[in-house]
Amino acid sequence: MDALYTAVATATHGRDGRTVTSDGKLDLGLSAPVELGGNGEGTNPEQLFAAGYAACFGSALGLVGQSAKVDVSDAAVTAEVGIGKQGEGFALAVTLRVELPDSVDRETGRKLVEQAHQVCPYSNATRGNIPVELVIE
Repeated sequence: MDALYTAVATATHGRDGRTVTSDGKLDLGLSAPVELGGNGEGTNPEQLFAAGYAACFGSALGLVGQSAKVDVSDAAVTAEVGIGKQGEGFALAVTLRVELPDSVDRETGRKLVEQAHQVCPYSNATRGNIPVELVIE
């Protein structure tokens, strides 16, 4: 693959530290969520992953919608990223909730969401590695 763009971010001190992108546009304090024993005062890696996946999937949906000549510009994607124990370590699971405009019929919407799942780089990166559930609302 020839990269068209490369994002660079550095994190220090893990879940209780800070993450900063090389261009300085993202500079966040990190903390583990209360559910994982942290103070919950900062953001956490699962929230960052959810935000990125939701945005990326929304773009993929727009791309396939445009190809199909279906306006999905008002669609909203909510990514839920769960973390839990798996064996000796931890694992993630994702639910993508896609709210389509009323003008898109259910069958067309389902097809577009499935196509977006084939196009989205996050979906391609996670496929076969973590479960991803697609929910059309």
